[in-house]
Amino acid sequence: MRCPYCSGETTQVKDSRPTDENQAIRRRRVCEDCGGRFTTFERVQLREIVVIKRSGRRVAFDREKLLRSVEVALRKRPIQPERTERMVSGIVRQLESMGEQEVPSSVVGELVMTALRGLDPVAYVRFASVYRDFREAADFHEVLGEIAEGATERPALPASGAAAPERGEGGRKH
Repeated sequence: MRCPYCSGETTQVKDSRPTDENQAIRRRRVCEDCGGRFTTFERVQLREIVVIKRSGRRVAFDREKLLRSVEVALRKRPIQPERTERMVSGIVRQLESMGEQEVPSSVVGELVMTALRGLDPVAYVRFASVYRDFREAADFHEVLGEIAEGATERPALPASGAAAPERGEGGRKH
């Protein structure tokens, strides 16, 4: 493993432990050249997935990029990092189980949208605004309408004051 600080190739594992419900191994490493310490994660990868972008360009699927995108949508939201990690792992498992080597970016985007909608409505709207390339306020209104429709399809929560359905749904712990 190459050191991220000095690019030295001689590193030593100091500690290993399972994470993510035994879906990954976390390793603490130390560089023998500069003494720098860093963490790596080892995960099973069933197949190499290539994402086909809207432009037609093909890029290797990057789990960390997906995680960063989701974390941006969830920034300052009351969601535990473990739930975010589980959500991303679930999306990756869905992509791998499709059996396709090449997946359109729209499929990845829709999987994220579906997962975020169930996790946090505010993050869902944030992600949708980028993913669907919102240009005006009406775009937000449309997505908020989708959330409101989804809220009326689920059993109602006990009323506590005059909170709007969107707010009550977002304030509920999942």
